[in-house]
Amino acid sequence: MRIFVLGAGATGSLLAQLLERQGHTVWCGDRDPQRARRFLGKKSKIPLVEVNARNLRGIVRAGKGCQLLINASASVFNEIVMRAALRLRVHYLDLSSHLTRHPFKSEQLRFAKKFQDKNRAALINAGVAPGLTNLLVRRAADSLDRVDAVHIRLYESSESGDPISQWSPEVSFDEAVSHPRVYRAGKFSFGKRFAELEKFRFPAPVGLARVVLAAQDEVATLPHFIPMRELDVKIGGNEIDRLRRWHKQGKLSKSRGMPRRHFPETLTPRQVAKLIRKGILQNARFAAAVLVRGEKKEKPLLLRADCTFPTLFQIRQHGFFTTPVAYGTAHMAALFVKHFPRELAGVFAPESLPAELRRAILAAVKNHKIKLSVKTTELKPNDDEDEF
Repeated sequence: MRIFVLGAGATGSLLAQLLERQGHTVWCGDRDPQRARRFLGKKSKIPLVEVNARNLRGIVRAGKGCQLLINASASVFNEIVMRAALRLRVHYLDLSSHLTRHPFKSEQLRFAKKFQDKNRAALINAGVAPGLTNLLVRRAADSLDRVDAVHIRLYESSESGDPISQWSPEVSFDEAVSHPRVYRAGKFSFGKRFAELEKFRFPAPVGLARVVLAAQDEVATLPHFIPMRELDVKIGGNEIDRLRRWHKQGKLSKSRGMPRRHFPETLTPRQVAKLIRKGILQNARFAAAVLVRGEKKEKPLLLRADCTFPTLFQIRQHGFFTTPVAYGTAHMAALFVKHFPRELAGVFAPESLPAELRRAILAAVKNHKIKLSVKTTELKPNDDEDEF
């Protein structure tokens, strides 16, 4: 395919390189081409054009001739980029939702009829979390007769003396000041920021970690496609601990704006390498767990899937200088592109893809150094899933 990637930051630049390796014709657009070139690398031959994600006409001009338009920039631009894809009559893919029009339903879903009319497909939230987590919830739900509760637990940490975010500063700040969305007793509601502290055991080497409620996009699609009674997402790790501390100190609020010293710019590959050489950045980790509780033939079951991503040190050994979050998100997005539903029309969340595509994507995960393990536990009638 001919693919135009809008946003050549840590994730978008790596995604573009992975897609080029798949044999696609790829070019990128970014509002700051000089900085984007530092992410792509001076030796990269991927074309790069200047384009502002706020400018619909500019996106259309830059993407002319593509067959797939990918929004790898901030999710606040989803609707603009989707309209550009419709004007170009091309397929579309993005990595997350912004949830501006409806707090509990991904804004991209409202474009379903327009993409059907154009006979084109839009695949939304096609990264790791959301993305891979959605696929794992759907796989577990398909093996159960009834889903009672879904719990998604994430872990992000950076072993560094200085604040180093694995996301862009805008995304990190938006997540920090947004109220978590939860789905309980069959109803959507807002939770308190950094609330409901619990101890959760991730696979080694992470182990036991504190996790708290976080604003994640899985809540905005999964209950709309899979019947369930409860869903929440919590995140742990030193990055979320730092944000929680600043929140308690009153330093995080939309009205006060984003403090730049707390939310530094995303590191380029060269900056990552420099910090590693200086010993400032020792390592970084990312892990995800999906727990689905329900019934199969009147037996209460707990299905758990654990994903462990390469650490910063392991990624470095493979020749990349990027964070585990960017590595995992870019590789998963590349898999979603590889198995893109080109024959379908409409807007699709990962969990609403055809079963054969979902199975193919999950089967290919292990080829990208992502460890995936699944365990099924039969529960006693009064068992609490926290015991597991």
